[in-house]
Amino acid sequence: MSSVNRSNRLLALVSVLFTLSGCASAPVRSASGPPALTAQETAVVSQGITDATVRYTGQVTGSATGVLERADYELVADGQVVKTGSAKLDVPFAPGTPADFSFEEKSSYVKGPEDLTRLSAQGGTVLIALRGTLVVRSGDREDTLPFAASRAVRVPRLPVVIVESLDGARYSPEEVQINLRLGVRNPNPFPLRLESLTYQVAVADRPLEEGTTGQADTVDASATGVYPVEVAVTAQSWGPGVKALISKGALPFSVKGEVKGPMFQVPYSLKGDVKLNVSR
Repeated sequence: MSSVNRSNRLLALVSVLFTLSGCASAPVRSASGPPALTAQETAVVSQGITDATVRYTGQVTGSATGVLERADYELVADGQVVKTGSAKLDVPFAPGTPADFSFEEKSSYVKGPEDLTRLSAQGGTVLIALRGTLVVRSGDREDTLPFAASRAVRVPRLPVVIVESLDGARYSPEEVQINLRLGVRNPNPFPLRLESLTYQVAVADRPLEEGTTGQADTVDASATGVYPVEVAVTAQSWGPGVKALISKGALPFSVKGEVKGPMFQVPYSLKGDVKLNVSR
């Protein structure tokens, strides 16, 4: 083999070794961007006529090991901030692996009786949202991720008082027993807590019975709570003209009062005629 060929082979071998050596020592680059919020939603866990519990659920994905430390947030209802807060999370995550997290907040979403009356008359839905920033730490690096998610819920509606049923039993020409059942209709898709239901019953414009019922009661969602009231129409309660009144076979009656609950006080006034049944 000539010296020229040997030189060419030696140069080729050196070139290959140099190339391999260069590839082995070259730095390997990896993605190292900030973590990202990859999923989010808000759900209403429970709702009352004045307050709601809201859960925010999200997912954070990062390119390095880190910890989702906390969420600084605002609870917003109908475009107004009703509460601010901070939720400690301490959720660790690994590179490229989504980490799920959630937190809840309970707050009044109605500012006062006037606001409740306005919403009830308005009808429709109202947006409840959680928004703010997530604080994420990866080593010595701290990142903040903005978040916001909302959910539409039906606006709270005030209760309605109705006459659920009414009858009058004639026991004698001078005695009638009226059985009145007042109904409190709850038009909301959640239970309604009552504080009281007052009533004042009059027959032929003469007050005969008054009182309070329904204290600390709860009416189920989209249901009617029923409260019985008994009224005796006699010579002692109504007066000496009761026989002529009863002989007509129907008694004009009226009932008024108010139903009270958290942040509401709704007056009502109802009237009609009580048709008398046969003697019992």
